[in-house]
Amino acid sequence: MKNIVIFGAPGSGKGTQSDRLIAKYGLGHISTGDVLRSEIKNGTELGKTAKAYIDKGQLIPDELMIDILASVYDSFGKDHKGVIFDGFPRTIPQAEALKQMLADRGHCVAAMIELDVPEDELMKRLILRGQESGRTDDNEETIKKRLNVYHSQTAPLIEWYKKEGIHHHINGLGELERITKDITSEVDKL
Repeated sequence: MKNIVIFGAPGSGKGTQSDRLIAKYGLGHISTGDVLRSEIKNGTELGKTAKAYIDKGQLIPDELMIDILASVYDSFGKDHKGVIFDGFPRTIPQAEALKQMLADRGHCVAAMIELDVPEDELMKRLILRGQESGRTDDNEETIKKRLNVYHSQTAPLIEWYKKEGIHHHINGLGELERITKDITSEVDKL
């Protein structure tokens, strides 16, 4: 089983690379962003709560995210090939909670794949994505807040996963095919 955390700043290509890994390895996919956007679109209580945090560029509380993740993870059944966690964890307490949630099921994270992209490129990608997709959270002010949250709260996970011995650094700038090849060469070793 290959449970993989795909990691990087907003706009680093996590969703694109997740799609490619799913196609190649038959993995499940849990995108916290997609799950939350669906809840918001459907007007659920969770969606309303999440929207209040997202609109301010803040992270969703850990307990809420772990409950959501556990439910979605369990929906894949006991014999799945593995899952890509896209957009989670974002803090060290979340990483610890994810490790425990998986351990409770006799599973673990096999690898954390870090997509490293310079900040000026992230800003360009996110503004373009906002223009193309109509995502209201992809505007310059909110992007700056999200990048500040990433650097202060999320980036420390890199060191945490290095200590776990499962961190893999990938240069996320350049040709899409090369980035995918670099990732799959790491996944193939698992």
